[in-house]
Amino acid sequence: MRGSGKADVFVMLAHPVGHAKSPGIFNEIFEQKGLDSLMVPLSCRPEDFDTFWAGITAAENIRGVIISVPYKVPVYHKCAAAHDRAARVRSANSVRRQADASWYADNFDGVGFIDGLKAGGHQIAGKRILQVGAGGAGASLTYCLAEEGAAEIRLTDIDRERALKLAALVNEAFPNCRIEVGEPDPSGMDMAINATPSGLKAGDPLPMDVSKLTPQMTIVDIIMEPAETPLLKAAKAIGCRIQPGRPMMDFQVEAMAAFFDIERKDRRNG
Repeated sequence: MRGSGKADVFVMLAHPVGHAKSPGIFNEIFEQKGLDSLMVPLSCRPEDFDTFWAGITAAENIRGVIISVPYKVPVYHKCAAAHDRAARVRSANSVRRQADASWYADNFDGVGFIDGLKAGGHQIAGKRILQVGAGGAGASLTYCLAEEGAAEIRLTDIDRERALKLAALVNEAFPNCRIEVGEPDPSGMDMAINATPSGLKAGDPLPMDVSKLTPQMTIVDIIMEPAETPLLKAAKAIGCRIQPGRPMMDFQVEAMAAFFDIERKDRRNG
């Protein structure tokens, strides 16, 4: 039976949280596996975050938290330790409680993204890539694209200083990948990626200049809903190959389930 007093509780944290898919996905997994576990969607105002996190930490039966915008960086700084994937971008999208009650951070944005691209038959090594968005998820994507052998990444963000800082860090870690900061212009690129929230809401501006797309390009959007964003619709009409956001989430869920050790195969995990 699920939901007993002994249940393992997990949280999905975002603001707002209404668009989050993780609670439904994980609760279905718990049901299928017969686990006495729950994932609950929670939100708080940014100005209340410190108070909120103190409460999460005090709630002893919360074993793990999935984090989305705008809390990936603040939660990372609440953790005692982190995997290199999270440490290099100073951003967490998953944290688990350790045996001493402290939090351990990881970041599966890039992992899920790369695995999703590979499953879709998309090549990364040697490709020239435009990436729009250098925030929490975007930073993880940039590192992983460079790690996978991208030849060039043109990085753009509304916060140019943030993009410049990320470009310098990734270039230092992966000097064989050329990183430049420029405009959201896909001209000359093999692949263009939207790593921003633009497209979540009706009326959002397109994240890049779609007039410069060509049928030879692959266009990727990390947004899950709508499944076919305005960017992907425009790219599809031009004849581009497209990759929606759902595969990224599916592969992240697999990695997160192992990270949380939802079946408690290792009793040292919380």
